Amino acid sequence: MKQVPTDKKVVVFGELMMRLSTKRHERIVQAREFDVSYSGAEANLACALAGWGVKSAVVSSVPDNAVGDACIAYMRQYGVDLEHVKRNGFRLGIYYVETGAGHRPSSFLYNRKGSSITELGPGDFDWDRILEGKHWFHVTGITPALADNVAEIARQACAAAAAKGLTVSCDLNFRRKLWSPEKARSVMPGILEHVDVLFTNEEEAAVVFGIEARGSDVGAGRLDSRVYENVAKQLAERFKLAVVSITLRESHSASENTWSGMIYHDQRIYTSRKFRLQPIVDRVGGGDAFSAGVVYGLLTGQDLQETVEFAAAASCLKHTVHGDVNLASFQEVLNLLKDGGSGRIQR
Repeated sequence: MKQVPTDKKVVVFGELMMRLSTKRHERIVQAREFDVSYSGAEANLACALAGWGVKSAVVSSVPDNAVGDACIAYMRQYGVDLEHVKRNGFRLGIYYVETGAGHRPSSFLYNRKGSSITELGPGDFDWDRILEGKHWFHVTGITPALADNVAEIARQACAAAAAKGLTVSCDLNFRRKLWSPEKARSVMPGILEHVDVLFTNEEEAAVVFGIEARGSDVGAGRLDSRVYENVAKQLAERFKLAVVSITLRESHSASENTWSGMIYHDQRIYTSRKFRLQPIVDRVGGGDAFSAGVVYGLLTGQDLQETVEFAAAASCLKHTVHGDVNLASFQEVLNLLKDGGSGRIQR
């Protein structure tokens, strides 16, 4: 895998949020202070790509107040284009992260109702202008889960991007706390009909579309990447996808996982090596980091085996960093692939 200078540009659409995380693995009920950061699933991907030299723009909305100002200032440090972030409404969506440890899993608590982005309508973005001169558009299943009007904006954006010849990608990112499988099943096909590249994980395809990987036990942390080839093939055929990418997380505890990924393209499967994640500093955004690695490889025309290896390694390093955004440089990812992650001090 090589870092390739490119003039290709990426656009993402999704909610920007405030993240409030407990410290020292505390429960929310005992917390007296929270760590504040800002993120969003789509923005996480854009920030990672910007860090690797790809011009990336975020389309979103934040309130026109001090909290919105703080969010914009925070995101600006990652070098993403924020020209198309609207300022409207009063609330910025919030999510609380209770960081787990050992056999107590991490958990999320959402406070997103009535947030800035949910007050937008389908005509509030000029997608023809926003997408002009761009090459890739990305959205996740989190965004349409926020409200019906936001789902329609996402659908129109994907349709406009496809009509202009952009590659369109979507991370299924099913969130049970935001909507039901039935609702997701009714909305997502309207988006996926415009999608070229789909990202998902070991359980979402089963929950949302009933496509199961027989022989794997997600709850027990036992996954066989070979059986996911059939899952990817079914998804590709059902939604006419060029690429399906699946992340495979074997959860031994909240502090220790095994992580790998795969890419399915043209009836072939490319599987990465497995990384032992121990201890996990912060797993939030791990999937976004993997997706960013795949987008980088596809956008710059890299070998698919090298692409999936790079994506898995990038995501592995994300698990060592607090916050949602992957701060691993391109060279650090390559070093992990080369040296195997011994953890020796760099002097």
